[in-house]
Amino acid sequence: MVTHDINEIEKRMRASIDALKRELSGLRTGRASANLLDPVQVTVYGSRMPLNQVATVSVPEPRMISVQVWDRSNVMAVDKGIREANLGLNPIIDGQILRLPIPTLTADRRQELVKLAHKYAEQSKVAVRNVRREAMDLLKKLEKDGKMSQDDHRGHSEKVQELTDRIIKEVDATLVTKEAEIQKV
Repeated sequence: MVTHDINEIEKRMRASIDALKRELSGLRTGRASANLLDPVQVTVYGSRMPLNQVATVSVPEPRMISVQVWDRSNVMAVDKGIREANLGLNPIIDGQILRLPIPTLTADRRQELVKLAHKYAEQSKVAVRNVRREAMDLLKKLEKDGKMSQDDHRGHSEKVQELTDRIIKEVDATLVTKEAEIQKV
């Protein structure tokens, strides 16, 4: 007998929250964070790879990111990768170390980041709603095939809806936290 598992549905919905948190961690908030360089790809040894596979990223002070390149021949490639990532950062090369001063955010840039955060949150909500829709479709199919009674269908549907509402509230709370962090001067 095919049934649905509310824990599996919750796990899939929580995956969208985890993805949202990863996306939001990459947004600059005016202070240095090693996560800021996560999207940076570097072309070295004939292939593209994440920055963390060719260098060590650290945050020695609140407004500075330090990138220690392991192989001296890759310093220029890492510099180019950071510039091409369009993060608004300009590396200063000092031997095998690249220093990235974090400029203060302008009011316009803060607004752009807030809009981007809202976009990420909306994508996360859409993902949660898609999981909800799939679960509801499965419940309808189970009822139609006679594998679930109408009362069971209604009860399970209510549980799925409650779970969806709870996860959407978490997405909203995560967004509010990040928005406050971005707006903080």
